[in-house]
Amino acid sequence: MENVRKAFDAIADRYDGQRKYVIPRMEDFYEAAVWAAAWPGSGPAILDIGAGTGLLSALLLQKYPLATLTLIDISEKMLEVARERFANNPRVRFVAADYSRVALPGRYDLVCSALSIHHLEHDDKRRLFRQIFHALNPGGLFVNADQAEAQSGWLNRMNREYWDSFVAASPILREELDAAMARRDTLDKNAKLLDQISWLSEAGFSGVDIVYKNRVFCVFVGKKE
Repeated sequence: MENVRKAFDAIADRYDGQRKYVIPRMEDFYEAAVWAAAWPGSGPAILDIGAGTGLLSALLLQKYPLATLTLIDISEKMLEVARERFANNPRVRFVAADYSRVALPGRYDLVCSALSIHHLEHDDKRRLFRQIFHALNPGGLFVNADQAEAQSGWLNRMNREYWDSFVAASPILREELDAAMARRDTLDKNAKLLDQISWLSEAGFSGVDIVYKNRVFCVFVGKKE
């Protein structure tokens, strides 16, 4: 994860501006994650894992203005951007740590993550899913908006071609796009989606399901009864 930290430290000030040019249908992707993060009260306790600059947290706060949020990320530089984003909100706190190696801080009604957990080794993903289950209050939800491998090699190649074509048509500087895709090719450790669904069920989650999928990008959810 040290390589992940260095890579995202280096692009923290440009990360937000690049996202919509790197993630196909980014608005739909994030909208599905926020929709799936359903809580009956007005002020849930939320943990954003691999929160980065706070993109997902900002959307969750629009849905739940009275929520308390904890943002955890390995990159202090990314969290600096998030601190600026939420500078006037005392309900938001920040934890700079490798969430794959430390205990999750606190108890939550919602645990959410976007485009982060795929950087972990598969055994670390499974271990994290168990930690998330134990960090949730009864009735709590885990929503993961992330990347996943296809079940077959041929479809995985088609998914990558779709992604590459989308990025190739983006208007931002070629060198920035090349750097973003180089991070993908060196840092991503995508697991198959159905494997991740199985790992969530093994961790204790019920009703595990997929609420959005666009080739590599998917949103899946599980509940702690």
